[in-house]
Amino acid sequence: MKIKLRDEEREFESGVTTLDIAKSISEGLARVAVCGKINGEELIDLNLPITEDCSLEIITNKSPEYAEVLRHSTAHVLAQAVKTIFPTAKLWVGPATKDGFYYDIDFKTPISNDDLPVIEDEMNKIIKANFDIVRKEVTKADAIKIMKENNEPYKVELIEGFDDHEMITTYTQGDYIEVCRGPHIKSTGMIKAFKLTKISGAYLKGDSKNKMLTRIYGVVFDKKSEMDEYFKNLEEAMKRDHRKLGKDLGIFMFDELIGRGLPVWLPKGFLLRRTLTDYIMNKELALGYKHVMTPSLGNINLYKTSGHWAHYQSSMFPAMEVEDEGYVLRPMNCPHHMVIFKAFQHSYRDLPLRIAEIANDFRYEASGTLVGLERVRAFSQNDCHIFCTPEQIKSEVEGVIKLILDVYKDFGFKNYKFRLSLRDVNNKDKYFGNDELWEKSEKALREILNANKVNYYEAVGEAAFYGPKIDVQVVSALGHDITLSTIQLDYQLPEKFELEYVDENNNKCRPVVIHRAVFGSLDRSIAFILEETKGNLPTWIAPVQVKVISVSEKSASYAEGVAKQLEIKGIRIELDNSDERIGYKIRSAQLEKVPYMFILGENEANSNKVSIRKRSGEEINNISLEEAYKMIKEDIDEKRISN
Repeated sequence: MKIKLRDEEREFESGVTTLDIAKSISEGLARVAVCGKINGEELIDLNLPITEDCSLEIITNKSPEYAEVLRHSTAHVLAQAVKTIFPTAKLWVGPATKDGFYYDIDFKTPISNDDLPVIEDEMNKIIKANFDIVRKEVTKADAIKIMKENNEPYKVELIEGFDDHEMITTYTQGDYIEVCRGPHIKSTGMIKAFKLTKISGAYLKGDSKNKMLTRIYGVVFDKKSEMDEYFKNLEEAMKRDHRKLGKDLGIFMFDELIGRGLPVWLPKGFLLRRTLTDYIMNKELALGYKHVMTPSLGNINLYKTSGHWAHYQSSMFPAMEVEDEGYVLRPMNCPHHMVIFKAFQHSYRDLPLRIAEIANDFRYEASGTLVGLERVRAFSQNDCHIFCTPEQIKSEVEGVIKLILDVYKDFGFKNYKFRLSLRDVNNKDKYFGNDELWEKSEKALREILNANKVNYYEAVGEAAFYGPKIDVQVVSALGHDITLSTIQLDYQLPEKFELEYVDENNNKCRPVVIHRAVFGSLDRSIAFILEETKGNLPTWIAPVQVKVISVSEKSASYAEGVAKQLEIKGIRIELDNSDERIGYKIRSAQLEKVPYMFILGENEANSNKVSIRKRSGEEINNISLEEAYKMIKEDIDEKRISN
């Protein structure tokens, strides 16, 4: 049997293990080996026999794959600790995750976060005992018997779903036995630094119709220093969390009485939204976009025509019956815009036609997936549909890419990646249209990205159901990979709606549609802006640009006059003429992250001057109001990122 290693190809007897091969190379490698990786894909245990020709990589604690093995093994230690403390608990599954691990468990008596230190103490005992983690293959019948003896009904149900002739892998550490595919570390003592972080609810099998289990989350690292760094970064991320910033700054709120996933925009939040809306609409108007306003719901037949009813219904709210007709809250705006295009005759001279809208949309999201403004049930899209000829695709997509980059420059966005989102050819039922149109549109977008030297990566299965996309991906402070902007090429909806234009030869032709959203969801973009700036919004978009603060009652009248003059000049101001001490007023303005504070006392009132304290801490004393206004106006006009 031939096995290709990193630097050579060698022959071994059938049944050789990864550990045997590691020993044949060096005893040092055998000591640090954790598992094997077959053909660049499948991780296997050190002692699993290899019976076919393959390539093999020996995974050590220096390998990227080690983290996954360590995390999953620590989940088993968590389960063992829980079963020791809570013998009546029933286990479901405990996988490794991107950042750590979790285990879903059915507790007879509910537990809380206060129980986590007790579980950690038991886990430390298991780690200190350094139990060998022993792999064994058993029949399906034996696996079911073992799990029944251990009173694990969920595990029994899991095993019953396997093929009758399939061998089941068990792992034993001490007196704890688990059914699992593996692989795992050699012994529990290899776990050096871990922490249980929180608990939450999770439906059995992810189905809301099933019982709610308790999910215990944790993290694990190869070194304590790595764990310390993780929590330091996590603490910094929490300061950036838009949910905290939105509450602290009075931007938005949620309330169960109104409904989950339905954001309420407070006065400052509305000012922020209005500023962003005006900004992007003005950009679009300058580029020849035509803005419309369409209803937030539509007839079911509209979505049957578009294909959303067949391919997107699970993400839509249930239909409403009105006078024997069905209506739904719209999940997106393209069907409405298709109907607008179809309502009028078009010549090739009319194209490209760019129909844009700041539109309210609604999507059913399971409550467990809702995350602040990142994922909601009601949101606004900065949407547009460009109807063009096939010859115009390249220039129009390039124009949208340029617009996206211009906007990102204005906001100082730097950490983003372009993604070419493609159809999964192994799951064609998710999409409509024929292979020829899909291949044509995917090729077109790839060629445009390459021609413009855009650095991008490809993602199979991330296309819209009607066409491929160019997505711009960012990572939020919470570590979520989210789509900020998107460009989608669509040959399908023009066919569905039978759209036409007349070409130069007087022939009727199908237009191509480019779906594009620069801000994407306005809500999601605001979440990202809050996190990117830590709430220190640039002056030009800050809801309150200047806080006018009187030092005492003696300067209150002067402060009121200054505030009025700034307001007349178009500056967004708040006046603080309260009886609070000046130190308290300044501290409040700092917590509100206002870009400029005008601190006005008797000296300023008598000299008709102002004293400024910037958000950065810089102070400028006794300058004229006109000079101060000029400074702020330059900040706004030049769209400076910070002050």
